[in-house]
Amino acid sequence: MKLYENGAYLVNGRDVVINSPEAASAVNAKTGKTVTPEDAKKQTIAYGILKSHNTSGNMEKLQIKFDKLTSHDITFVGIIQTARASGLEKFPIPYVLTNCHNSLCAVGGTINEDDHMFGLTCAKKYGGIYVPPHQAVIHQFAREMLAGGGKMILGSDSHTRYGALGTMAIGEGGPELVKQLLNKTYDIDMPGVVGIYLTGTPQKGVGPQDIALAIIGEVFANGFVKNKVMEFVGPGVSNLSVDYRIGVDVMTTETTCLSSIWRTDDQVKEFYEIHGRTGDFEELNPGETAYYDSFIELDLSEIKPMIAMPFHPSNTYTIEELNANLMDILDDCEKRAQVSFDGKVDLDLKSKVKNGRLYVDQGIIAGCAGGGFENICDAADILKGSSIGADEFTLSVYPASTPIYMELVKNGAVANLLETGAIVKTAFCGPCFGAGDTPANNAFSIRHSTRNFPNREGSKVQNGQVASVALMDARSIAATAANKGFLTAATDIDVNYSKPKYFFDKTIYENRVFDSKGVADPDVEIQFGPNIKDWPAMSPLPENLVLKVVSEIHDPVTTTDELIPSGETSSFRSNPLGLAEFALSRKDPEYVGRAKEVQKAQKAVEADTCPGDALPEIHPVMDTIRATFSDVNRSNVGFGSTIFAVKPGDGSAREQAASCQKVLGGWANIACEYATNTSSLFLSSWIASSTLIPIFLSSLPHHLDATPHQGKWLVPVVPCQHPAFHVRNYSLCFIVVTIVQ
Repeated sequence: MKLYENGAYLVNGRDVVINSPEAASAVNAKTGKTVTPEDAKKQTIAYGILKSHNTSGNMEKLQIKFDKLTSHDITFVGIIQTARASGLEKFPIPYVLTNCHNSLCAVGGTINEDDHMFGLTCAKKYGGIYVPPHQAVIHQFAREMLAGGGKMILGSDSHTRYGALGTMAIGEGGPELVKQLLNKTYDIDMPGVVGIYLTGTPQKGVGPQDIALAIIGEVFANGFVKNKVMEFVGPGVSNLSVDYRIGVDVMTTETTCLSSIWRTDDQVKEFYEIHGRTGDFEELNPGETAYYDSFIELDLSEIKPMIAMPFHPSNTYTIEELNANLMDILDDCEKRAQVSFDGKVDLDLKSKVKNGRLYVDQGIIAGCAGGGFENICDAADILKGSSIGADEFTLSVYPASTPIYMELVKNGAVANLLETGAIVKTAFCGPCFGAGDTPANNAFSIRHSTRNFPNREGSKVQNGQVASVALMDARSIAATAANKGFLTAATDIDVNYSKPKYFFDKTIYENRVFDSKGVADPDVEIQFGPNIKDWPAMSPLPENLVLKVVSEIHDPVTTTDELIPSGETSSFRSNPLGLAEFALSRKDPEYVGRAKEVQKAQKAVEADTCPGDALPEIHPVMDTIRATFSDVNRSNVGFGSTIFAVKPGDGSAREQAASCQKVLGGWANIACEYATNTSSLFLSSWIASSTLIPIFLSSLPHHLDATPHQGKWLVPVVPCQHPAFHVRNYSLCFIVVTIVQ
């Protein structure tokens, strides 16, 4: 794999000219034309799609309107509640509500189905589409029923990626979907476009997760594709089946790119034909001479089976490398765990080594990444006639949709899997976010899923429980299962892959999915459950903010799962105040109490009483502020809390991570950098006038460029603007007053 930071030209979709002083003449020699990078940028597939959806008239400052929206049951309640509070009368574009997380079943009570009934009645009232639980995970349904060539889809889940089907899809926080529901736009600067030039054919046994992990391992840490569009081109694309491309594409989220798009061909056309949607196909290719801001050349034949060790998809090794350096790599993972868990628990991976081989406790093939038809068919071929054994090792397989499940039943793959001792379950995202198949304490799980962040397997460090996940391809997971839990690369076994043809039967969707066909019924009464709560009233952004640092997090990357845990805490996903009680519970259990103490001052301001009486430590802070800013008074100041983290925001639940802080009185987050451009905004509710301001340490005065220490007060003085402002454009000034505890 070769990375070219300075960009490259692609001529006729095949000839690569790396940017250099001689590049222009080389392009001229091939085309007979003089083309500037500025003009050639307009020849990318990404540029064409963005232009067709931009309403601003300025391709440098995009205002995008999407064709379709999609959400799952962790996010759609809050999105619709916010839109309702803003006067929503009808979904203006197709909006699909899926119910693939079902995280509340284990909690007990009625709240799980209450959220589902809320979704169904809202789909009826506002003219949406409702997919019942266990029918399909969000992204598989979108692939089967929503994607279209040259279209754009916005989803409230990070892994909203349908580029392999010619659809530019973006995963965002819920507030951006609210804006679309209110006929507003997605505003963003024109992103850079990275060309991913594929050649060659993958080795037998190498699957899409292997390709994806190889890319992630190369580009995550260096930010090579951060906030850019990844455009997959080159002859190697046609050497991959569409299912294979989809498996690579969904994992582009873990590179921190903004979105992805692939050139399309007859195989993609056949995909749409199989799904009864021939009219949604569009052939997409870059123009005669396209210019990419940066460029990657990848020979697919060079990729070997990969593994992403705990606790991030970018912590990648070849399985061959891991086996050759087993104890050293496991020791490194244990040290990473000490950092991630602040030394609160000990992860012992080296005890998993038996007779020089790594023993795995659990294998899972699931979700939008692993639950595809070809992944499971290949896994079934590997396992046919074998046994996973009667020891600790377990194997669970989750087809990504009921149509896939039905076809796997018809072609015998399910029977082959069940015969081995594997369990085949319904469409569910649980193994991806810690709400299903939680391993035993200190167990090691290998999963073809999207993420292996801390606690994504469902363990609870605060209770002394810890397990870990490594990401692998379904084929190597099956090979490991065939060897009864001893780590094995799929390239090390001999198997004939049957490659059965896929037949899509949408009968189950016709029988079970509610589709309003875009017709709203205002007479429908929305069904609420007792746990569904509206957002509490929020103060508008004041001219001046006084903030106390109430938590510090020094991990290299802080995921949104650590800001607000996944899994069982989602039982309060429709209850902002209830959910907030779990904020930072796995990183800093004292955070909630500290934040509430500071919040007393702001509540006093809102009640028009003295904030210093509610929080006495305010008095010396305000005395110091007034000495420099004499115009600061109760009418133009707000009080709140803030946290410091090195690099926060890598994960799905951006709006929930933000809302938890906001309802506890948070006004800002301070960071060295943010994981992605979109997560840096952390807009917790666009309409509710509640904004978490992302403050970069580089914005602080030079004498304050060190970490803001817990217990200090920060006074950022910002211009008073509409609360939906783009905070990244603000220049901030600070005073720091140390409080004697």
